[in-house]
This record gives sequence, structure tokens and C-alpha cells, in this order.
Amino acid sequence: MKFKLLLILLLSCKILQAQIKYQNEVYQSNIKTVQLYNSTQESSFPIIGLHTNDVLLLGFDDLNGGTKTYNYTIEHCDADWRPSGLSPSEYLQSFTEDRIMDYRYSFNTKQKYTHYQLKLPNYNIIPKLSGNYLLKVYPEGNPSEPILTRRFYVVDNKAGLAAGIIPSNNVVNRSANQKINFSVNISALSVQNPYAEIRTIILQNGRNDVSTINTNPQFVQGGILQFNDFQTNDFAGGNEFRRFDLRTLLAGGEHINRIYRDTANTVMLMNDKPLTQTAYTFQYDNDGKFFILNTDGRDPRTDADYAHVYFNLNYSPPNLNDAVFITGKFNDWRLDESSKMNYDASRGNFYTDLYLKQGIYDYHYVLKQNQEIDQTSIDGSHFETENDYQFLVYFRRTGSRYEELVGYQLINTTKGNSFR
Repeated sequence: MKFKLLLILLLSCKILQAQIKYQNEVYQSNIKTVQLYNSTQESSFPIIGLHTNDVLLLGFDDLNGGTKTYNYTIEHCDADWRPSGLSPSEYLQSFTEDRIMDYRYSFNTKQKYTHYQLKLPNYNIIPKLSGNYLLKVYPEGNPSEPILTRRFYVVDNKAGLAAGIIPSNNVVNRSANQKINFSVNISALSVQNPYAEIRTIILQNGRNDVSTINTNPQFVQGGILQFNDFQTNDFAGGNEFRRFDLRTLLAGGEHINRIYRDTANTVMLMNDKPLTQTAYTFQYDNDGKFFILNTDGRDPRTDADYAHVYFNLNYSPPNLNDAVFITGKFNDWRLDESSKMNYDASRGNFYTDLYLKQGIYDYHYVLKQNQEIDQTSIDGSHFETENDYQFLVYFRRTGSRYEELVGYQLINTTKGNSFR
């Protein structure tokens, strides 16, 4: 009997592992507008300091409306976003799961929804180790069928970091790429072998799909690791993001062509064109982020409405089998059927519509050729482009079962350093 119970438990764990993706993911179509950020600034990088007063804020909408009981938990992961294998009692100093108690119904909107909100840490869920964490939200009693997962970070700042951004060392890419040289100060850590115990991950604009891993410093001297290899950390600068302003449905905003308000809201954007042949032009953007805002209401969490937003790109691909996707933080930079655009060969035009909540949105177009992803063929790439780079320093002590996050730094190509 005990053997059968153990077998059932193991099979249940395998099913749960198979269904949960250790990435930012929405598992049900009725769940929309998921945000997780440091509460000091909307849409900021989801990182908090260990044993500090920092708070993360999670928000999402359930378009099915009504009241549902959603529970959540968090799991410690390594730098590659694989489960650390620690028991919850090792990385939590509180309960292992909790219920989301803060929810509100939409008001005066065509699309009815219920907005859920959660603050982390709280009295019931408190991480006690630094590192990567996966937040899982699921219906009460059914953790094997999550509605969403979100990545976030807890840092115990012990490593210092300094970085500089220069044009690419490769002459061909000097006008398009941003080369990063940096150093990590590990003198406050008990590091025996920096080549095996320390690794630094660099993200461009918080994107895991545009990142590099650094494990081999070129020089180690006096507790300082120097990373200035000729070829590594050479990022395409990209271009300033396209954006549109849908803070109001009563009048046109930036990049809005027409708005139709009937039984549902429909928004037609201005036509877009490729930017690869144009010189760099500064344009204020939010580095791919989005912000939920409604100038016609009081609380955009519950009175911002949803609209069908239509995108049009005047672009003829090199091959008819090429695919174009529209991405941004609003869809977790996803390249799948939900972000894939339709092609009208007779007009040389890509088009699609997305169901989005009112606000300000950054976006850009991605080309896919023969399974190869090209981030710059449509929107271009320039060294001058303003970008955020997040530096994450991990430390796995010799014999340790998990990786600590011991350093974090945000560096902007034009503004310099800041914590967020």
C-alpha cells in the first residue's frame, strides 16, 4: 500500500513538472495583462533585495469575471532556471503556499473582468535565500494546472560591478552593435575558484532571449574579475521601440489612426514601415515595456477597458515562407501563433490584431527565416540606441546545492548606473 502511494506521488510530481514551464507564461486565454515588477516603479525589473523592505507587485485580469480562489507559491531555481532541488523549508521562512485575497471587479467597461493583485514578500510567503525564483499561480487545490508563472529575483548584494559600453570591436558591426566590458568585485565573497563558482548573466532590456553568460574572466587580480574579451558581450543595439498611446478611447493618441466604439472597442493603428534603411533618430521609448493607463477613469486597474488593436506593416519578405512576429514585454517577447502576423501578398502587407488593455505600449517586429530569428532586419540596429542592461552575478560555493544571486546592477547606455 505504501509503495502504491509513493508511486502515485512520484507520478503526480512528474506531471506537475511536465506542465509547468520555468519561464514567464500564461496558460489560459482568459488571463490577460500580467505584470510583475518592483513596486517602486511600474514595469520595472522584478528584483528585490534579500531582507529589505522591497516589494514586488503582481497584477493580472481574469476575463471570465466573477470570483475565483487562486493560490500561489514560489520555487527556488538556479541561474539557468532549473529547479534548485531544495525543499520549501530551506528557501522559505514561512508557509509554502497562500491565497490571493486582493481582487476587484471592473467598472464601466465593455469587457468585464476581475483584477487580481498580490504583494511579495508578505506575512505568509517570505524567501530566505537569494537567487532566482518562479512564482506559480493556480486554482485552489489544483497546482498541476497553473494559470500563470513569472520569474523574479532576490539579490543579496555582496559583489560590486562596473561596466562600460563601446562600439563593437568588429569593424563591420561598429555602427550597429554595443560592446560591453565589465568587471566584478568579489573581494567580499569566499571564492575559491572564480572560473567555476562565479558567473554573470547580462540581459538587454530585461530579456532572457537577448542575453549572454560570462564564466571566464580575462584577468583575475586582487578580487577583481575583468571581462573584456574581444568578441563576447557584443549586442545588436537594435532601434528605439515603436509605440502607441491608448490611454483614451474617446480621442486619438500617438500612432492611433481610428477608434471604433460599438459593442466592442476597435483601434486601428497607423501603418508601419521597415526602418532598416533609415539613419538613427532619437525617439523616446520605454525599452519594450508597457504601462496600464486610462485618462478617462480613476483607477486603470479596474476601469481601463480592452480593445482589439490592429497592426499593419508594409513589408515584403525575402521569401514567402518567412514569418513576421510582433513582440514586446506585453506578450513576454513570445514568438508563437498568438504573435505571428498574417501576410497579404497582393498588398505586400503583414497584419494582425491583439486584444489589449488601455495604456502605452512599446513593440517591435521580428523576422523568422528558416527557423532563424532575426531581431534587426525590419526595425534596424544602431550603436546609439538607448538600452537597459541588467547584470546578474551568481555564486555557487564549492559543495553548495544552490546558486546565490550576489550582485545586480542596471546600466543604461545613456543614463549610466542605477539599482532598478
